[in-house]
Amino acid sequence: MTSRSPIESRAENDPVVEHFRRSCQTLSRAADDAKLRATIHGVAETIATAFRGGHKLLIAGNGGSAADAQHIAGEFLSRLNFDRNPLPAIALTTDSSVLTAIGNDYGFECTFERQVRGLGKPGDVFIAISTSGRSPNVIAALKAAREGKLTTVGFTGAGRNGVMAPLCDHCLVAPAEETALIQQIHIVAAHAICGLVERDLFPPAK
Repeated sequence: MTSRSPIESRAENDPVVEHFRRSCQTLSRAADDAKLRATIHGVAETIATAFRGGHKLLIAGNGGSAADAQHIAGEFLSRLNFDRNPLPAIALTTDSSVLTAIGNDYGFECTFERQVRGLGKPGDVFIAISTSGRSPNVIAALKAAREGKLTTVGFTGAGRNGVMAPLCDHCLVAPAEETALIQQIHIVAAHAICGLVERDLFPPAK
């Protein structure tokens, strides 16, 4: 009988190992999800079309999703895979004076809705990120975006899109129920979307 080393024994019950395994399994499910892949391509095409027409991208979410909104805006405004012109993307999560003014005067549920009404124009795209699919300020912003004739995109998780989906032209549903894993799929999908948009708008010279 071969005895296991202490390192092998610890790895079996290591929560870090378990987290990485669940992460890999979730990524594998996402890669095999034809509907998710089609949504990613559809979102990328929608954003590329908006940019080509002189429109912009607005993005919002709370907590970790707020960080994702800022991350995504940074990829578009700076660069992802290669040098190219900046693309107009705004995270509605970054201006503390605006957020606290709206929160104080109108309530937290209006923090993104007021910005969408003030900054959004017909033809712009709004990405609403909510792992729960029911964050009140995100839902209010989606309603405002639809009223303002923006194209609406939702990022959420499995079984959580009941409130969000009817308000979205595209709803990207991560094949996971655990918040951390949903967020992981969101940022991987966002990188894929940004990469597709870059290749569409800035094809390599032949």
